[in-house]
Amino acid sequence: MRLKILHRTTYSYTEPAAYALQQLRLTPKSRIGQSVLTWQTRIDGGQKELEFDDHNMNRVMLISFAGDGHEIMVTSEGEVETADTSGVVGKHAGFAPLWYFQRQTPRTRQGAGVRSLVKGLTADYDDPIMRFHALSARVLDAVPYTLGVTDAETSAEDALNGDGGVCQDHAHVFIAAARQLGFPARYVSGYLLMDGQEQQEASHAWAEVHIEPLGWVGFDVANGISPDERYVRVATGLDYAEAAPISGLHFGESAGETLAVDIQVQQ
Repeated sequence: MRLKILHRTTYSYTEPAAYALQQLRLTPKSRIGQSVLTWQTRIDGGQKELEFDDHNMNRVMLISFAGDGHEIMVTSEGEVETADTSGVVGKHAGFAPLWYFQRQTPRTRQGAGVRSLVKGLTADYDDPIMRFHALSARVLDAVPYTLGVTDAETSAEDALNGDGGVCQDHAHVFIAAARQLGFPARYVSGYLLMDGQEQQEASHAWAEVHIEPLGWVGFDVANGISPDERYVRVATGLDYAEAAPISGLHFGESAGETLAVDIQVQQ
């Protein structure tokens, strides 16, 4: 399937920002199941400082913004050819070793909620693929899809003890549980073609677990499947912090920042 993607982020300031620095992880890479045909990122109101691959092999662009402007716009767009591999991404690559993906982070801390979630899974399912599909169903049952009740800092334990969550929370809970079971797991940010809906409210997120001999295998809790040809992988990391599409900071007096995001995914 050939997918066309547009991702535009606009920062507006009531007062000019003295200086802002943003880190972009918006460039998908060609791997098993996807081939990037065209891709470009345009910066209006700012400038690119440098570009590099991080320890997760994510393509990172560092941009800056300073002066009298009141707006900066980041537009990434391109076309990606995808195939259905039943979520299998393949062998591990990158500078970070596999044991790195068994580390806890503040967002994936394993507490009583996570330990309760995985209870009995290993005994009930010999096949790890079936075990993680069962875990995915448990996560969605424990954290029903609900908008507006969590934020980027919400931990897996907080989501399990709260009133629901979104795909980011599902990924963090699933990752924490997979690591509790002794498997390397990581966060994935990317895009999903939704049936009959080109306009998206946000980018999508899911999780991957390293399962021998397949390598990395994806699980999308929110949709109850392993990613297929409708998905485009962009960045991976220990949790959201290492795979966030855009992150950064600004210096100076409060500039009254507002954020607008426009994402379109179409076949």
